[in-house]
Amino acid sequence: MNPHLVIILIYSLAQILLGVVIGRWVKTTGAFFVAGRSLSPMLLFATLLAANIGAGSTVGAASLGYRSGISAWWWVGSAGIGTFALAFWVGPRIWRVAKEHDLQTMGDFLELRYGGTARGVVSSLLWVATLFVLAAQLIAVARVLEAVADVPKFWGALMGGVVMTAYFTAGGLLSSAWVNLVQLVVLYLGFLLALPVALRSIGGFEGIRDLGATVGDAYLDPWVGGARFLALLAPAFIVSPGLIQKVYGARDERTVRLAVSLCAVALLIFAWIPPLLGMAARVQFPDLANPDLALPTLLVERMPLLLGTLGLAAIFSAEVSSADAALFMLSTSLSRDLFQRFLRPKATDASVLRAARLAAIAGGALGVVIALLFETVIDTLTIFYSILSVSLFVPVVAGLHYRKTGAVEALAGIGAGVATLLAVQLRTAGQGYGIWTPTLLGMAVSAVAFVLVRRR
Repeated sequence: MNPHLVIILIYSLAQILLGVVIGRWVKTTGAFFVAGRSLSPMLLFATLLAANIGAGSTVGAASLGYRSGISAWWWVGSAGIGTFALAFWVGPRIWRVAKEHDLQTMGDFLELRYGGTARGVVSSLLWVATLFVLAAQLIAVARVLEAVADVPKFWGALMGGVVMTAYFTAGGLLSSAWVNLVQLVVLYLGFLLALPVALRSIGGFEGIRDLGATVGDAYLDPWVGGARFLALLAPAFIVSPGLIQKVYGARDERTVRLAVSLCAVALLIFAWIPPLLGMAARVQFPDLANPDLALPTLLVERMPLLLGTLGLAAIFSAEVSSADAALFMLSTSLSRDLFQRFLRPKATDASVLRAARLAAIAGGALGVVIALLFETVIDTLTIFYSILSVSLFVPVVAGLHYRKTGAVEALAGIGAGVATLLAVQLRTAGQGYGIWTPTLLGMAVSAVAFVLVRRR
């Protein structure tokens, strides 16, 4: 059997085993959803960073680097900028509210500020959207296994789905945090060792400059498309339910500021690595049929066996860790925000926990199905980030700063924002109008609608 594949399979089993062992101590929804609000700075940092570095940050960013050049930095860099805002603005504020009112999900916060209708609408909308971010991670896993051992896409996506569903279902946030810590070590070690080897194989930065001269000046321009990526990604990383619910698990406000700000710094540094690897891949493999294969192909074809396998394990870690963050959103939202709130208000804690685990299994299965229907990581993620930003940014920020707001304002903002996003997306084929991307226009209209209704 292919040695790369053997090591990845062993690594996958080890992650499942660790998650199951940790999950033995998870007996309540408080432990499953927010880890008993006991996460230390190290664990919160690890689970946030592992969630943020996923398919888009590795396979997707390398694919962008392969196609568009160094400006692909903005894909992860924008996430780092948004994470700084989460660290010092939204994060500490929402942690205090969550601690005071025993909130466990983003839906809990929305109901506290705007009532049950807003909770139901947003939770339903985001549940569907989150399936796309989960699918993106599984597409990337499938690309890795395709490059490693010519594994068909179905079996690659299924393997990724089984691994993350198994260890997350065992213990929720607590098991994810510990598995994410292991994944993060593998992830950073793999990428930091692979980059100098990849650059040396093309003659260092001279090879990158020669490529830029061949492709065109824009290939080495770091500012191309930066504003579009910033508008799409930064707001999503400020109000993402998956990230905020991890913040809920912090043991105190200092942990929030320290862990989340360190995560932002790590993202800004990491943002350079996948684009450079993608550019190195283009020097050596200029005619790849699918740019999503740039990173795994480089690791398999141009790295020593052990280093290439470590790099592939790093990609696998990134994809699976982000997949479990998406599964976290799906599981908690369906079980608490929809099942307990609207279907079984008197459900026992054990029933909600069981529903959360069943929701995780269902979410994992649906993620595999959607992964089989889409081809590229970036296209799939764009759907998620766009819906997330226009539906949540305004209600969350307003809810933290203005207490005298209600469901009408929130629903007006959400409805106007999503409608604008869809209209501009369809009319302009996703291009928007100059710097006014569909996402940015949706957020602007959402804010205007919220303010107008509030002043009536």
